[in-house]
Amino acid sequence: MDLSCFKAYDLRGRVPDQLNPVLAEKIGRAYVEVTGAKKVIVGYDIRLSSPEIAEALSSGLMAAGADVFDIGLCGTEQVYFATSHYKMDGGIMVTASHNPKDHNGMKMVGPESRPISSDNGLNEIRDRVLEPFADAAQQGSYEPLEVMSAYVDHLLGYIDAASLKPMTIVCNAGNGGAGLVIDELEQHLPFEFVKVHHQPDGHFPNGVPNPILRENRAATADAVIEQGAAMGIAWDGDYDRCFFFDENGRFIEGYYIVGLLADQFLRKTGGGKVIHDPRLTWNTLDLVKAAGGEAIESKTGHAFIKQRMRDEDAVYGGEMSAHHYFRDFAYCDSGMIPWLLVAERLCQSGQTLSSLIDARIEAYPASGEINRTIADPPKVIAAIEAKYSVGAKSVSHVDGVSIEFDDWRFNLRMSNTEPVVRLNVESRANIPLMEEKTKELLAEMDRLNEEG
Repeated sequence: MDLSCFKAYDLRGRVPDQLNPVLAEKIGRAYVEVTGAKKVIVGYDIRLSSPEIAEALSSGLMAAGADVFDIGLCGTEQVYFATSHYKMDGGIMVTASHNPKDHNGMKMVGPESRPISSDNGLNEIRDRVLEPFADAAQQGSYEPLEVMSAYVDHLLGYIDAASLKPMTIVCNAGNGGAGLVIDELEQHLPFEFVKVHHQPDGHFPNGVPNPILRENRAATADAVIEQGAAMGIAWDGDYDRCFFFDENGRFIEGYYIVGLLADQFLRKTGGGKVIHDPRLTWNTLDLVKAAGGEAIESKTGHAFIKQRMRDEDAVYGGEMSAHHYFRDFAYCDSGMIPWLLVAERLCQSGQTLSSLIDARIEAYPASGEINRTIADPPKVIAAIEAKYSVGAKSVSHVDGVSIEFDDWRFNLRMSNTEPVVRLNVESRANIPLMEEKTKELLAEMDRLNEEG
């Protein structure tokens, strides 16, 4: 049996050769045997293959003796929400997020929506799939569960409704599931939503919902300009990531959103801890300190950030990849809470999104993440570190290598999944310096790669 769909954090693969109903049923059985779960939430995204895979998964869960609570078509964060809110033993979301339309997958959590990854159960589930199964003495039951109303109530709890004012917001669901939530939220908010690619459609008529791809951004940006909107928001397919456009239709790097959300959240909580990834840090450190919070660095990746948030009881965590995590959301990531907080900030401050962001870009200009295919990543990273650590103010290995000088810094790290090295550079209020150092580092990486 092909088990190549099992990855480090979740399952993803082509349907039907890497993931299909037969395998999904076995995964359901294995999940129960490995975790001991008795009550499990199941949800699925808008992909055409999702209902069938979710149904087979549920059959396996029930055959192994677990009760299934089916929340139907939803986003990943609703599985997280339902698992923790209803105090279930676990949850499984059938989704392949922003992968091509003929792919599918699963994201798994345990009690309190703690992630199940390769280091805490996912590999055991994979290995258990290969063994024969016997049905449980007592079959599990099946129950549909409506979670949208409780979930929407929870989302609205993050903002002060009285401070909101009418404004126009462009929202682009990319024909994923986010539109269903916007339609529910709309009834409670004074905003006018301009809806782009709004209908859930697993055929992805406008391309795979992944706003990281430059070619996918124009639809949102153009609508913002045409409609004179205050901002634009776009999501990936299972809407656990959201992306922002200012009132000029400019796409905003996720790094600056982390700082903005940390600041907005700390204003509400009057302090607390914020977890951030090590790729770009100075803007976040500056804003968190000014808002009376404490910034704590964590290795990149949702399992690491969620665990660190729990360890530190952090109120918020953010990655520049557009994942935003919230303590009161079971330490999980949400693609809905961030835009509500940004909209609230626009209403409260009376400022435009561009003016809030421009000041930060000027203070800490950044290269954005640049990927380079490298034959021998560890060797190239080691050579760069040896060269640049001379005279550096600090060298850190929280994730890859981060090297800091007085007026600029960079992070270089390997991809977990491909022979790619990822570079991020930032400076203190000096765009030419940031650009010069970025160019210099890329040239050095290319030279080292050619030398082999």
